[in-house]
Amino acid sequence: MLKLFNTLTGRQEVFEPIEPNKVRMYVCGVTVYDYCHIGHARSALVFDVLRRYLESCGYNVTFVKNFTDVDDKIIKRANEHRVSCDAVTTKYIQAYHEDMGKLGVRVATEEPKATEHIADIIQLT
Repeated sequence: MLKLFNTLTGRQEVFEPIEPNKVRMYVCGVTVYDYCHIGHARSALVFDVLRRYLESCGYNVTFVKNFTDVDDKIIKRANEHRVSCDAVTTKYIQAYHEDMGKLGVRVATEEPKATEHIADIIQLT
């Protein structure tokens, strides 16, 4: 039996999937303006372990982890190095994948970039 802390209720609750044998997970990923640090690694490892555990229990897991690729820190870094924001984010997404690969963290099922969904984000507000 898996119990997870529900931040909405403030209590530990027994995990029950919305759909039988299927779990969809979304994790807010890193803002890619610099190399990752231990906090990024911790988050990636925790959710990778959760994903693997759920898969070992027979669940079909869809794991989505975004990259925030638009932010003041990204713009500042791009201006400092006189490159595009895309050049900055591409570099640090690649570095993130390399670092997580060295830790044995599996790549998420989907890794959308925030800039790919600006229209969707605007509609939500």
